[in-house]
Amino acid sequence: MYAKTFGETTCGINGEEIIVEVDISNGLPAFELVGLPDASVRESRERVRAALKNSGYKFPMTRITVNLAPADFKKDGSGLDLPIAIGILCGSGQINAEAISDKVFVGELALDGGIREVSGILQMIIKAKEAGRKEIFIPPGNAAEGELVDGIEVFAPESLTKLAMHLEKTEKLAALSKRKMSIESNCVYNVDFSDVQGQLVAKRALEIAAAGGHNVRMVGAPGAGKTMLARRLPTILPPMTEEEALEVTKIYSIAGLLNRKQGLILERPFRSPHHTISHSALIGGGSIPKPGEVTLSHNGVLFLDELPEFSRMALEVLRQPLEDGFVTISRVQATLTFPATFILVSAENPCPCGFFGETDGVHECSCRIGDIERYHKKISGPLLDRIDIQIHVPRLEYKEMKADNRAECSADIRKRVISARELQLERLQGTGLHCNAEMSRREIKRKCHMTLQAEQLLQKAFLALGLSARSHDRIIKVAQTIADLDGSEVIDTVHLAEAIELRTISKG
Repeated sequence: MYAKTFGETTCGINGEEIIVEVDISNGLPAFELVGLPDASVRESRERVRAALKNSGYKFPMTRITVNLAPADFKKDGSGLDLPIAIGILCGSGQINAEAISDKVFVGELALDGGIREVSGILQMIIKAKEAGRKEIFIPPGNAAEGELVDGIEVFAPESLTKLAMHLEKTEKLAALSKRKMSIESNCVYNVDFSDVQGQLVAKRALEIAAAGGHNVRMVGAPGAGKTMLARRLPTILPPMTEEEALEVTKIYSIAGLLNRKQGLILERPFRSPHHTISHSALIGGGSIPKPGEVTLSHNGVLFLDELPEFSRMALEVLRQPLEDGFVTISRVQATLTFPATFILVSAENPCPCGFFGETDGVHECSCRIGDIERYHKKISGPLLDRIDIQIHVPRLEYKEMKADNRAECSADIRKRVISARELQLERLQGTGLHCNAEMSRREIKRKCHMTLQAEQLLQKAFLALGLSARSHDRIIKVAQTIADLDGSEVIDTVHLAEAIELRTISKG
């Protein structure tokens, strides 16, 4: 007896349809699973056997062969338990074969027949819809994701028994109602820029970074407020579009980090990995590659506190995603490309003790020159060249901390950022780009216009500072963002001068 049904698994951040073929023939009792299953898929044999028995169905005591097609694609995860069980029920005649045609099943089976949630459901539903399937059955724990996709009926049965009764039309399940993917809801943040006293230069730098999508490096003594400032950057970024929100939700779904009751992620990601993180965890990896921190930061912020404390290898793997906006990971089993468009914000002390250059007469640097040089040599020149804005964050004076005047709130700053982004979207229309930081040399030449005086200033800075071609382009992009915030159609000397200062101030 033969039966065929459809399941889903994931490949990168996308879904992949799996054809589950079941053959039940005479012979000694055996349960063979073929088609490049990994350990979690092979273990489904025992889960399926117990789930069928404890749900009141017969497990055929004959030779069972299950093929997972395409056979040259490595399958991982426990979500194929459900289609395998349904295939066996159909192949053994306990369910009508017509009842499962053109339907997709995804879910992990508990030993009592319950259906448990799995990661990556959102992209599986999208893939099933693209494949033209009419119905998909998912775990009830993933129902919030099932409500996000139109064009396909989504059911969330609690158990194998309820699913079988629905297929046999003895007790119908209700399809999940669709929830409109709306990004109009205001994100509520627990932090705000009004909490930060002083640090006007740093606030201005972060506003420019948010407006143009630029990377930022902050250097300053311990307790100056670098981390406090970085954690508030997402509060001034523009709201995500529906496309961006869906992409972020897919990434967090595949990583198993999605709040199952939340559904669509509205807040831009903020990731702050510890400096002991490995380069594989930062960039992504595994025998079947999974997203790393750079991908989890997609469309958001990646904050690296104590930058020189990260391993040299971990820092160097950032160079490609910072330049290209994606990361490609090659393994024996698969070569996958993950999106990685994020704003990098780094914070560091000026030396190991943190007080180099302090002039308050209280804190004195105790580091030797060699120690300071080794401390900063961990950060390579090519990586620093990819960071557009580099600023010094000074220690606050006592009177600044005790000032009664309330600092500007995030909402007011965000309005200016959104206005600048709208100008950029209009300028970059038809290019597929979203902000100034994404521009290549071609777009810079076509879209960025400078006054003659600004061009002369840039030439002087290029020669005096020994800038690279990359630094030259990035200064223009930051200057264009400053001009956008100023509402200017051209880059003037004041915009360019501020961009040059923001790139070199940390060296002062």
